[in-house]
Amino acid sequence: MSRIGNSPITLLEKVNVSENSGTVTVEGPKGSLNYTLPPGIGYQLEEGVITLSRSSDSKQDKSFHGTARSLVNAMVEGVANGFTKNLEIRGVGLRAALKGRVLELSLGRSHPINHPVPEGITVTVEESTKIKVEGIDKQLVGQVSADIRAYYPPEPYKGKGIRYVDEYVRRKAGKSVK
Repeated sequence: MSRIGNSPITLLEKVNVSENSGTVTVEGPKGSLNYTLPPGIGYQLEEGVITLSRSSDSKQDKSFHGTARSLVNAMVEGVANGFTKNLEIRGVGLRAALKGRVLELSLGRSHPINHPVPEGITVTVEESTKIKVEGIDKQLVGQVSADIRAYYPPEPYKGKGIRYVDEYVRRKAGKSVK
């Protein structure tokens, strides 16, 4: 029994959901998203509540049931409210700037790193050390944030690098002089 897959999805205000031959389309004030349901997963919309069901108890259908429900729920939340990830840059001389649809990162290397911003994602830079990634697709927002962080992950000795705002970095003691 899938606890996640069986739980219903309550539609938020101003969100419309339609299904056409296995493809679920969610439209809201921030945009629209599509998702093709895996074979064996059924879809029902009744009175503003979406329920997903599986056709059999096979291992594959069970594994897709909860995943499909989570993805549709993220789509409903994304088109209504959107998703945000906040990053910060720590370190002397490390900074970011937005030039059109390209995020330019100066991370102490001999050249700046240019990261293109994909369609559907909005990136804003405040104070040259705070980066905000916003969008309606939860997976894409998380992936873009992870890609930016991967250029200079926080190091454990001085704590320099790019980190999420709420991330805790465990610090190590440096070499001790005797």
